[in-house]
Amino acid sequence: MAHTFILESGQWTIEGNWLERNGMLITVKGKTIVTWDRTDWFSMVTKLIFPSQDREDIILQYRGRLDSDERHYTFLLQHSELGKIEGEGWLGINSIIQRYWVLGNDVQRRSGFETLLRLDQERYYFTGGILSGVSLNSAMEATIERQPD
Repeated sequence: MAHTFILESGQWTIEGNWLERNGMLITVKGKTIVTWDRTDWFSMVTKLIFPSQDREDIILQYRGRLDSDERHYTFLLQHSELGKIEGEGWLGINSIIQRYWVLGNDVQRRSGFETLLRLDQERYYFTGGILSGVSLNSAMEATIERQPD
């Protein structure tokens, strides 16, 4: 069973929880749109909203390239809170793992990681976190579900 997230164009919904350091769990919802414009380049746009909180939405705009081995990819990301980001991803048998780091003069040395565990062809379980140096600042866990075309 091949991965469908990232590797195929489509729309996905996100529902889960966000946790800030010293904060309570808050509900997060969102949507991701993945498109492929050439055989090895993809674009992905994600919008996360926090319906029960007075918190600004988070917008993520990716541009990535799948390596020739079709098991690794690299990406550039514009993150509405963190700024310009560079990262890499690995496509495992049952999961997609990626890490990223903030570009430029980032005195906080922010970086992050994400894992998407495939539940079935239409759903993934997402976990991820954002770090400053070696300290975890926030984490998110959510179910990502493909929407019909």
